[in-house]
Amino acid sequence: MIQDILSAVFILAGSIFMLIASIGMIRFPDFYIRNSASTKAVVLGVLLILLGVGIHYNDTIVFIEIFAILLFIFLIAPLAAHIVSRAAVITQVKFWEKTKLDELREYEKEQEEEAGGKA
Repeated sequence: MIQDILSAVFILAGSIFMLIASIGMIRFPDFYIRNSASTKAVVLGVLLILLGVGIHYNDTIVFIEIFAILLFIFLIAPLAAHIVSRAAVITQVKFWEKTKLDELREYEKEQEEEAGGKA
């Protein structure tokens, strides 16, 4: 009984985080903020849902499989988000007008100086 309630709470919490991520995909103003929010919320949502499934089945093999899935998600999701965001910067996807780009401008100046020095 307690196991079923705990499992349902984890699955419900994970579903809520996934719902928040999907609402963020619609509401946030630019690609970069959407990418960041969706990656973080989806990873946490998947973690909670898989923990709920593991609690429900209460089997060692299931927990090993869940651990392997979570390991790959925690390794791949931030890497994929970074690669997609970097590709967006390279292809000059526009930022939201209220985004502060001071650090990015400094990086671009350094890149231009290096390219000018090599030419």
